[in-house]
Amino acid sequence: MANTEAQSADSQHPNSGTGSRELIIREAAANEGHLLEAVLYEAYSQYEQELPQDAWFAYKAGIAEAIRKSSTIAKLVAELDGEIVGSVFVYDSSETAYGNAALGIHSPIIRLLGVTGKARGRGVATELIRASVKLARKRGADTLYLHTSDMMGAAIRLYERLGFERALDKEFMTGGNTLVKSYRLQLADTPLLQ
Repeated sequence: MANTEAQSADSQHPNSGTGSRELIIREAAANEGHLLEAVLYEAYSQYEQELPQDAWFAYKAGIAEAIRKSSTIAKLVAELDGEIVGSVFVYDSSETAYGNAALGIHSPIIRLLGVTGKARGRGVATELIRASVKLARKRGADTLYLHTSDMMGAAIRLYERLGFERALDKEFMTGGNTLVKSYRLQLADTPLLQ
């Protein structure tokens, strides 16, 4: 992928008192897998207590596998003052994202959006989504999808605030009888491209 860098003035935390902080969104380098793993484990660790132990270990294994696989369009990272504090993976379909062609999503899908605790509230997740939207649009897509669960309430509120709407026809159940909700963003109408 070509240059996907974006700088964000809204990345400054209003209570930081440290002045402007530079946020850069870029594609992860091949040798940054261990950094992606650390960021995502830390970002998702808040759910460890909500999941049965075997489910948590399986979730972590899924993160590690996604980092190793090259089925993404891009693995984007957020770098704040030189430190990687977030990431998101962009896939081109439900087949590459989940190994589930039957789900019938032939548009980009984002997965593994995560931001470290110390970087939350600084617009990092929004900028990672914005970069994903721009990438999807550049590839000619009209929609961008994601999947989540009720356990991730703060993330759902962010997605809805950014204009994502439920895509009930693209939802599924996991083996543990958890509803995996689908959300879709119409790219033609999104302010994220402005």
